[in-house]
Amino acid sequence: MTFYIAHRLFAAHDRALAADLGDRLAEKVGPDRVFLPFCDTDEEDLVAEVKGRRLFELDRERLGRLDAMIAILHGPSLDDGVCMEIGYAAACGVPVLVLTTDFQTYSMTEAGTHLEFPDPLLQAVATRIVRMAKLGPPSPRPTPGHSRFQVFQARNVAQTNTALDAAVDALFELPTRAPLRADSAAAIGTPVYVETSPYTPWGQDHLAKACMDAGHTVAVPQRFTSSDPVAGALTDLTVVRAAARLLADVSGPETPPGTALLIGTALASGVRIAAYQPRPTYTHAHGREPNWRNLMIQYASEAHLESGEAVLSWLTA
Repeated sequence: MTFYIAHRLFAAHDRALAADLGDRLAEKVGPDRVFLPFCDTDEEDLVAEVKGRRLFELDRERLGRLDAMIAILHGPSLDDGVCMEIGYAAACGVPVLVLTTDFQTYSMTEAGTHLEFPDPLLQAVATRIVRMAKLGPPSPRPTPGHSRFQVFQARNVAQTNTALDAAVDALFELPTRAPLRADSAAAIGTPVYVETSPYTPWGQDHLAKACMDAGHTVAVPQRFTSSDPVAGALTDLTVVRAAARLLADVSGPETPPGTALLIGTALASGVRIAAYQPRPTYTHAHGREPNWRNLMIQYASEAHLESGEAVLSWLTA
């Protein structure tokens, strides 16, 4: 089996955690069967004419021929590149194990169904979720000379070690292939699916109206209003995979996690994708072109739209 470790790339502690997971997994299956982005794409030293696009191509090529993915997700702000990769892998039938040490669960309303992640799409596509929500046990012996901070650190390290070992063990219980579940009752063949951002004030009507003005029929997310958010998420996945186009508002501090996942699903399904972002911000890294979103989002999208006029132009193209 070939395993892909999807993780946040942008801080040393995230890369170190993923490397620890990769090392533990390589002990079981051999290093040549584990792919670790950044490490195995040689991101710091890679030289390419358009570096971000080349990194996207390398990761996408791997995503298309996996046996299993393990994705590390923590906290309410989920990495948009990882979520895009999850959506792509799941649409290809790759089983996805999600590892988290987040002690929070989430719900759409105060008394609503508790979800593993802020967007129910993550729960809908995950084949298995490994959650280690509690610190390791305190040391049974006194630790003279150790500060309370060192003791607390040791408990966090113990929690992380337990989580990584549990994730590696769970990988070998996954099916070799797990076709993406879908809601068979969902509408098929909808020309445009409009995915909005929770960070913007204009809501879904703004983009949906533009699509209808251009003569398209429109579908909008069901998962946030459904009495069963996971069932609503499966409906959204079905509609996106059958749509002609995905118009995704990627506004916010980063692409919202469910939006990023749908972009990955649409890309793997051959759906045309446009990213709407009227107020772009850019990230910069040595040797790489400026990116207006995570490079997995940027290069999955065929168009970057910054105005209503640009939206109408793309819809009529």
